[in-house]
Amino acid sequence: MEFTASSSSSSSSRVLNSISHFSCLTTPRLQKSSLFNPSNVSLRLSAPFFRGDISCKSSLKDSASFIPKMATRDFELSNLTALSPLDGRYWGKVQDLSPHLSEYGLIYYRVLVEVKWLLKLSQIPEVTEVPNFSEEAQIYLQELIDGFSMDDALEVKNIEKVTNHDVKAVEYFLKKKCQSHPEIAKVLEFFHFACTSEDINNLAHALMLKESMNKVMFPVMDELITALCNMAEDHASIPMLSRTHGQPASPTTLGKEMAVFAARLSEQRQEISQVKIKGKFAGAVGNYNAHIVAYPAIDWPLIAKEFVESLGLCFNPYVTQIEPHDYMARLFHAIMIFNTILIDFDRDIWGYISLAYFKQITKAGEIGSSTMPHKVNPIDFENSEGNLGKANGSLSHLSEKLPISRWQRDLTDSTVLRNVGEGLGHSLLAYKSALQGMGKLQVNENRLSEDLNQSWEVLAEPIQTVMRRYGVPEPYEKLKELTRGRAVTKGSIREFIEGLALPKEAKSYLLELTPHTYVGAAIELGKSVNVTMNLINGVRAI
Repeated sequence: MEFTASSSSSSSSRVLNSISHFSCLTTPRLQKSSLFNPSNVSLRLSAPFFRGDISCKSSLKDSASFIPKMATRDFELSNLTALSPLDGRYWGKVQDLSPHLSEYGLIYYRVLVEVKWLLKLSQIPEVTEVPNFSEEAQIYLQELIDGFSMDDALEVKNIEKVTNHDVKAVEYFLKKKCQSHPEIAKVLEFFHFACTSEDINNLAHALMLKESMNKVMFPVMDELITALCNMAEDHASIPMLSRTHGQPASPTTLGKEMAVFAARLSEQRQEISQVKIKGKFAGAVGNYNAHIVAYPAIDWPLIAKEFVESLGLCFNPYVTQIEPHDYMARLFHAIMIFNTILIDFDRDIWGYISLAYFKQITKAGEIGSSTMPHKVNPIDFENSEGNLGKANGSLSHLSEKLPISRWQRDLTDSTVLRNVGEGLGHSLLAYKSALQGMGKLQVNENRLSEDLNQSWEVLAEPIQTVMRRYGVPEPYEKLKELTRGRAVTKGSIREFIEGLALPKEAKSYLLELTPHTYVGAAIELGKSVNVTMNLINGVRAI
């Protein structure tokens, strides 16, 4: 196949000369007239173009000389071979989630639910086949949970290789562990009694989320909010030029702007903590069918409610085979809003660094650019922003997919739920990156002051507002004529004020006003942010 273009034949030939062979073979016979063919380009197709199957082959001249061949080896999982950077490059920053959201964590919580259910059955008088366990037997069963090890999890995985069913593998694992115990061995078949796999799974996933949020995510969220509160208080009195639409606007203080983000994140953090983590335990289709057949006299919905709530979860009585995951969608959406607020913060700080309002404390040995030695880049905030976007993409899919399941259940939720760690992991990484970046910030008060000194036009707002109060005609229009599109200085502003027909006290107040002092209640708002946080924050865990 040849392409020639009258307007750029030399460049085209250079490109084509770098290619030793290019053939694109397809079954359908194409007509030249059906192809896009501008008047200045001629397209000539050689006969082989129309022969053969659908394939596209290309090779570059002497490709073997510059494309290295990767050594053949078996790649074992490590920081270097992990497909996800969370399990490789960033492992050290997200590993706290691993006990809860990993495959190990899922197996652990399944074991917990299965053991707790057997213990619950022993407490139901009507289930005479499972009498109350002795204290020694209860300790033995509890140790299966408390002492659950990585070797135990690997044993479950080996059983799964035979069963090809992950939950059944847990049941067989527990039966094997208990067959040597004389008391528990008598009731081995009551492991997983009347349960569908999703009875175990939904509670395991709920506990994984609950523990991840309470033990890992919330503490780092709170650390982030606390750091912002400290910035707000520390910099409450440092005046700063505002920018609306990117243009100079009424001054604020640096601390007050940090307080805005502290308040927003704190309120959203409370919203997250108020999401009810739910569970079901109603059998194959949510009706306790098998339970009632086995023990008709037992109030199984009440038993299920007691059991779910004993795990620290909220009971959902109306379910199919699965708990419908609506609470997960609410939780993930709430986290997405928190993340979006933090993206806004990251971008603002990035901009303030660009304006030189903040300097970044350097670290010996660090390099900002491979070619520009002077660079000190805001990489922590850029890393945070990027990971928040990745997190929200994952959490958005979880929120949209999980509440949807065909009829009484399909399996699409199973594989998706294994990716909860991705959304929370990238969120956690982003929070820690933002915190790291905040720890490097150093306020450049000289630069802040310089911008204010060059922006006397921002006093047009208070002047025209006072003029309105005292009945001066067309105040807005007069200030617009003075300031819009013109260089405004301290002298021109003072001259304008002197010429106004205002009471002496009002005129004196305006004459004393500067861009540095025209900050309204910003100082008080910055200093009182912790009081506001105490009013906003209520529930601390879910």
